[in-house]
Amino acid sequence: MSLDQERERSLAVDLYNHTWTLLEDTSTPERQDEVVHCAHASAWHWSRVGTAQNRAIGEWQLSRVYAVLARPEPALHHAQRAHDLAQEVGDVPWLVASAYEALARAYAVAGERDEARLWRDRAVEALGAVDDPEDRAVVEGDLASLPDLD
Repeated sequence: MSLDQERERSLAVDLYNHTWTLLEDTSTPERQDEVVHCAHASAWHWSRVGTAQNRAIGEWQLSRVYAVLARPEPALHHAQRAHDLAQEVGDVPWLVASAYEALARAYAVAGERDEARLWRDRAVEALGAVDDPEDRAVVEGDLASLPDLD
């Protein structure tokens, strides 16, 4: 079965949004599997029809999912992918700041507090280049939800 690009984009967006709903309750192994599968499905659809920016956002969300589930290795892997893709995109400061936040969160989950602080500080510094107040507020909210690193 082949999907047209518009349907594939729609699925990527719907699955991305549904992942956030699923993250509200990860109390059972079944719910944890569901959120992982949903986030991966969204990222997969973006890999087929999205831009590097869409793919970076998908990788960022995957990193968040694994961080919430306290799974450091995949959280770090997907945070690094988000970072690499954000660098590829270039001049999108909020995307870079988000990738740094993902790395900070993943390193925190891995128990590597020094690395987590380093990436958190880079994210805060990168926010200086974010002009759009809504984009800035989203990243600031994500940074505020990091575990205490000091």
